Amino acid sequence: MSVASSRLHRLAAPRPEPAAEEVARCELCAEPIAPTHRHVVDVQARSLLCACRACTLLLGRMGAGGGHYRLVPERRLRLPAFKLDEAQWAALRLPVDLAFFFRSSSVDRIAAVYPGAVGATESQLELESWQDLEAANPILAELEDDVEALLVNRAGARREHYLVPIDDCYALTGVLRTHWRGLSGGTDVWREIDAFFDSLRERALEEGI
Repeated sequence: MSVASSRLHRLAAPRPEPAAEEVARCELCAEPIAPTHRHVVDVQARSLLCACRACTLLLGRMGAGGGHYRLVPERRLRLPAFKLDEAQWAALRLPVDLAFFFRSSSVDRIAAVYPGAVGATESQLELESWQDLEAANPILAELEDDVEALLVNRAGARREHYLVPIDDCYALTGVLRTHWRGLSGGTDVWREIDAFFDSLRERALEEGI
């Protein structure tokens, strides 16, 4: 396992506060953007780009982006009936209890990523383990390549599973990287993680609704 070096993980890194005169700009056309905005994945570079409303509308059209850019969707689903037992989780061979999984079209495989104090670390997932998980949970076949992920929270007694936009996962990674202290993370980081999932729980629809 190695710390993922892709520019996609820029969202996970803490950023300095912008100067008053600085204006955030679309990373596709350089137009000014609002503080709340959508993101686009550069599939080949595996990078996450901030997008203005015009670029969002353009790339939201069927077939737009030419296979190079993909608009990150806004679908968030709670998956209360998700099937993932202890043996299946162990078979994924991840060292932590927070992780997300997405299908990368550029390398044609499932990427398993877990957030931590140093950012996002990508694990080489055994294909057979994912196939077993997908067979038990047909919802996984609906994940949009590159832009949607299965987010799993098994910290403590929690057993939460969500289908989320990929930028949510990197926002969670940013929470850990920013607030982690010492070897165990400290109390602040776990409070922030709980707050992240409280917010996600409120925004997500339940599967089937």
